Amino acid sequence: MQISACIICKNEEQYIGKCIQALRALPVHIVAADTGSTDNTLSILEKLLTSNDTLCHFEWCNDFSMARNFCAIQAQTDWIWMVDADEILTSCDSVVLHDFLEKKENVDKIGTILRKDAYPLQGEIAFATSRMGRIYNRNYYHYEGIIHEQLTPCNRFTDSSDTALQEICYVDLPLFFDHMGYETMETLRKKCKRNISLLETAFAAHEDPYLAYQLGQAYAALGEHQTAIHYFESGLTFDLDPRLEYVQTMVQSYGYSLLALKQYQKALSFTGIYDAFAINADFVFLMGLIYMNNAMFSEAIAEFEKATKYKTSIVEGVNSYKALYNKGVILECLGNISEAVKNYEACGNFLYAKERLSALGKGVL
Repeated sequence: MQISACIICKNEEQYIGKCIQALRALPVHIVAADTGSTDNTLSILEKLLTSNDTLCHFEWCNDFSMARNFCAIQAQTDWIWMVDADEILTSCDSVVLHDFLEKKENVDKIGTILRKDAYPLQGEIAFATSRMGRIYNRNYYHYEGIIHEQLTPCNRFTDSSDTALQEICYVDLPLFFDHMGYETMETLRKKCKRNISLLETAFAAHEDPYLAYQLGQAYAALGEHQTAIHYFESGLTFDLDPRLEYVQTMVQSYGYSLLALKQYQKALSFTGIYDAFAINADFVFLMGLIYMNNAMFSEAIAEFEKATKYKTSIVEGVNSYKALYNKGVILECLGNISEAVKNYEACGNFLYAKERLSALGKGVL
C-alpha cells in the first residue's frame, strides 16, 4: 500500500507500542520522529520498528507543524497518514483505503479518520467522537500553525490556474481510532497547560478565531471557565460559518462554560442563534440544559426529546441516555414519578439513572 504512517512522539511510552502494533494491521511504512523522549519511548520504537520503517530525531522547537512536516519528508511515499502517538487504530477497511489512494482524482483530496476521545468528566470517563483530516498527499498539503496545526494547501497548489484545485475536498474513510491521551485529569492538565503556552504565543502574534476556540477549550478543560468565556467570546466576534464543526463546538463549549458559572440568563440568549446551530444533537441537548436551568421545563423536555431523534452525536449519550435522564429528572421534580421511571429505565446502565431508580425503590444498583 503506497502510504506512510507518520508519528511524532515525546515521552509516549504508555501508548506508542499499542499505536504501532495496531498499525501493523495494514501494510504501511511507519515513520516515527522522536522529539526528545527521556522515558522508554525510544527503546520501544527500536524494538517494534522494522528495517522497512524509519526512526528519526527532530530537535523540538515549540512548533508542531515543523515536526509533522519534517516527519512527512522522511516518508517513502507521497501519501501521508498522520497518526498521534496516543491514538490506537481499532478498525479499518483496507480495501476502501487502497481504492482511495489509487484513484488519481483523489490526489488533491484529504481523507478523514473518525476518532473517539476519552476524557475525565465529573469523576467518570466520557467519550466524544469527531472526524479529522489526516490522510493527504505531501505534494499538495503541509501543516501550518505551531499548535493545533492544520493541513494547508502548498503554495504551488494554490497558485495553480486551475481554481477547482484550490477548494479542499474531504473524504470520510472507514478508519477508526481511540484517543487515549486525555484519559486522566493529570495528563489532561499537563497537556492543556503545554497547549495554552503555545496557543497564547500564536494568538498574540495573530488573533484568529480557531486559536481563540482552542484556547477556550483548553481553559474550559482546566475548569477556568471565566478565561474560557473570554476566548470564546473573542472567537465569536469574527464572521464565522456556523456549518464549520469547530464553530459549532465553540458555541456549545461557550454555553457549557456559561452554565458552569451559573450565568443561566446569559445562556438563554442562545435562543437567538437556535435556527443556525440546532443542526445536531449536541446543540439541541445543550439548549435543553439551558432551558432546564432557567426553570423552563416544558421547553427543556421538548429539546431533550428532540435530541433523541438524532442518530449520531459528538458527545456520547446526548442523543440517548443523557437526554432521557435529564427528561426523567424534570418529570420527577414535577411529581410525574411513573413517567420519570420510564425515562430512567430507558437509560440502560447509566449510573445516575440507576441511582434515581434505586432512590425511588424501582431498581437495584
